[in-house]
Amino acid sequence: MAWYGIVADPDDLALRRPPPQNLPTGVTIVHPGAKAAQRRWPVDRFAAVARELTCRGHRVVVTGSSGEGVLAAEVAARAGLPGSAVLAGRTGVGEVAALVAHGRLVVAGDTGIGHLATAYATPSVLLFGPVSPALWGPPVNRPWHRALWAGPVPSGRAVAETHPALAAPGVAQVLEAAEEVERTGHDLPAAAPAIATRERFSCRSW
Repeated sequence: MAWYGIVADPDDLALRRPPPQNLPTGVTIVHPGAKAAQRRWPVDRFAAVARELTCRGHRVVVTGSSGEGVLAAEVAARAGLPGSAVLAGRTGVGEVAALVAHGRLVVAGDTGIGHLATAYATPSVLLFGPVSPALWGPPVNRPWHRALWAGPVPSGRAVAETHPALAAPGVAQVLEAAEEVERTGHDLPAAAPAIATRERFSCRSW
């Protein structure tokens, strides 16, 4: 905005929450897609996270663009989620924003939905690679967001494969981060959605 001569506070990242419309609220959003293949965490890991969070009492939905419907459906199928949990291609930008604004948790890669989680103070776990979260990640002083990054790991892999910096975090690390950002719920701004309490149990260990 400064480029165009508009005065703006670079630390003011908040957006006013839109109404929930007719969308579910309090859901956990798993967003497996990203524009570049190197920035996509493996499908089986997203599915494992979605399955475990469901076992812990989360209502999980899988989002994505119209071109990511197959990807989202595969994640949902591997996680044992019903077809109704796949929202990829069925929601516009405004609807995704409302989902995030009234959501419980976001698990995604380094892509736009992570910025929405920051703007609406919705707890998030974001997986970065190859770009550092210092450039595009959430502010480090907000403990309800967690950016996972293995560091500047060089890649000798093909462009169509997950970057090794992104492949480094495992399922257990993401689940642990999800627990941590949920525990900081009492520190969230008043405009942020409340985090529902739940009985904690695990379908399996990781």
